[in-house]
Amino acid sequence: MLVISCIKQVPDTTQVKIDPVTNTLIRDGIPFIINPYDSHALEESLRLKDRYNMRTVALSMGPPNTVATLRKACALGVDEAILLSDRCFGGADTLATSKVLSAAIERLDRQEQVGIVFCGKQTIDGDTAQVGPGIASRLGFSQLTLVDRIESIDFLHKTIRVRRKLEGRHEIVEAPLPVMITVVRELNRPRYPTVPMRIESQETEIKVWDNSVLELDVETVGLKGSPTWVSKIFSPERDQGEIIGDGIADPVGTANLLIDRLLGKDLLAV
Repeated sequence: MLVISCIKQVPDTTQVKIDPVTNTLIRDGIPFIINPYDSHALEESLRLKDRYNMRTVALSMGPPNTVATLRKACALGVDEAILLSDRCFGGADTLATSKVLSAAIERLDRQEQVGIVFCGKQTIDGDTAQVGPGIASRLGFSQLTLVDRIESIDFLHKTIRVRRKLEGRHEIVEAPLPVMITVVRELNRPRYPTVPMRIESQETEIKVWDNSVLELDVETVGLKGSPTWVSKIFSPERDQGEIIGDGIADPVGTANLLIDRLLGKDLLAV
């Protein structure tokens, strides 16, 4: 049974630059990393490989330089890494992105049964949390979001039991396989690659699938297939901070000053 982790390459900085004409990210000179939530998805797929001998695939959609991110996944121990890259995939919103990823997963499923697809709960650049559920909807997979623990997997009856992290409580859910799972940080602690694995990963083949492989209608992917688009991106203006009182020499007086200031701005209920 195959376990797939969908990972995204994201900027390793908050100081991103945006092209004012196209409203897209200027990638030149910006370091990239695996989306942090996706790192936990990747780690959990590797733990299932270690525990159940499941075969693992890391899947990513992005420009050609995403190969470097997938090579990091290989250094951690995935059995196969596939990059979905084509100019017609560019500019995709979450709907178009989930379509391309779903098509790739369907292709893999024809070769070997897919049991679990992992995604991070969201990306740090888009923060939509829509791609994972979009994949589940397209493929007709069970959908388990915000998972912070895999309780058990019953391969005989093809079911999985997980714990979901909700606001103020947890929820235990059982669902049939195949399943799409989005994960939170509390699920695990990602491993570090060993030096030999790093060296070996430099020779690992990263498969690149373009649209000649997936054969999708170009009108339904990328910018053309995106019903939503970015009209404007800007950095919000922030007021200058203020230091009041002396919290070390006069903590009580400083606390009173803070309370008075908050009351004056009607930010504190009496």
